[in-house]
Parts: sequence; C-alpha cells; structure tokens
Amino acid sequence: MDHALFDHITTLVFDVDGVFTNGEVIVMENGTFIRTMHTRDGQALVLAMEAGYNIAIMTKGYSEGVRKRFEILGVKHIYDKLSEKSSTFEAFRQEFGLDKSEILYMGDDIPDLSVYPLAGISVCPADGAPENLERAMYITAKKGGQGCVREIIEKVMRQQGQWNF
Repeated sequence: MDHALFDHITTLVFDVDGVFTNGEVIVMENGTFIRTMHTRDGQALVLAMEAGYNIAIMTKGYSEGVRKRFEILGVKHIYDKLSEKSSTFEAFRQEFGLDKSEILYMGDDIPDLSVYPLAGISVCPADGAPENLERAMYITAKKGGQGCVREIIEKVMRQQGQWNF
C-alpha cells in the first residue's frame, strides 16, 4: 500500500461493532445490549475533530448508549439502523463534496465490504472477518475494541504532521 494515500485523508468513517467494540455484546434480560469501548479510541476521535478532521459513524445496529457515547464525544454524523451502508456513505460523500481520496473507511465484517471500494483507504481491524482482511487496503495491528481506532487516527495524523504531542 502507498502510505502517501494517508496524506489526503480529511474524513474518517467508522463502523461500530467489531471496530469500536470487540464484537461481543452482553444481552440483558430486558433485551438491551451492553458493549464496551476503548477509552483511547474516544480520545483519538476528539483529537481528530479538534484538528479539523470530519468524523462519521455508520452502523447497521442501534443502541441509545452507543449513540450517546458518540454524541458526548462530539461526533455530529451518526448514521445507525442502516439496512446497507454504501448508499448512506455515497450520500454523505456527496453532501459534503468529498472526493473518494479524502475518505478513510474502517469496518470489520461483510456489511462493510460494499463500502471499501468507495473510500480512498479501506481499513480492517486485525481480527476482522477473513473476507475483510483479504480486501482491506490496510490492516491495523490492534483488534476491534482494543485501540484500533486510536491506531489508525494516530497514523493519519502523524502522516500529516498533526499528531503534536
């Protein structure tokens, strides 16, 4: 992969389950799901937004807790309950006048495959589905829910001279 592709990224779009989480859910008796997320992933989102990067979340799932977490972090573009992702991704890209080369998309499973060719860089966590690992342009060293979001945000920001800590 040509790492210079990271030079053009202005927008990072993420799936949730298997990316921010380890893909496991605890199902409560009342039917609600509980997920855990790595706090450094959240901090990286904040740092990226403060540096001027656009952040979006696109997920087939829905959880009030997950939505609230991203809202508290300041994420303005949260798309959930999606039946499929590619049309939402394209509508988002067009709404904000983004070129494909500006967008990094990170997803770990089959529903993300349709978005991979629409992004300038497709990324998969280290423990993604075999099909995703095979087709992603970049694979993180870290697994979903274990800091893979921080890893990729830090990589983009370092590449662009924006990680100044």
